[in-house]
Amino acid sequence: QVQLVESGGGLVQPGGSLRLSCAASGLTFSLYTMSWYRQAPGKEREWVATIRRTGDITNAESVKGRFTIYRDSGKNTVYLQMNNLRPEDTAVYYCKANSDYGSSIYWGKGTLVTVSS
Repeated sequence: QVQLVESGGGLVQPGGSLRLSCAASGLTFSLYTMSWYRQAPGKEREWVATIRRTGDITNAESVKGRFTIYRDSGKNTVYLQMNNLRPEDTAVYYCKANSDYGSSIYWGKGTLVTVSS
């Protein structure tokens, strides 16, 4: 059974930092493209960042220069380092796994990030 479990969310002041983690189990992590998405209250879910199994990274314009996605294949975990957080970054952050060799897609249940003074 595939599981993606996010952690690391919480309350942080504007300008602060958080690191989110997504631990994957039940899949061959190295064969998956991993992404982070977020959904703010009353808004659609939006893409934040993607890291392919090759290490190639793409980021949404809204987080460039502030957020960094990286993966540790030894721990089957993808991370999102978030710096210089803004109130508009407040959202539930979700981890997504896309198989590079099929149509399998998996989502985690999310972790809440609140940026407020």
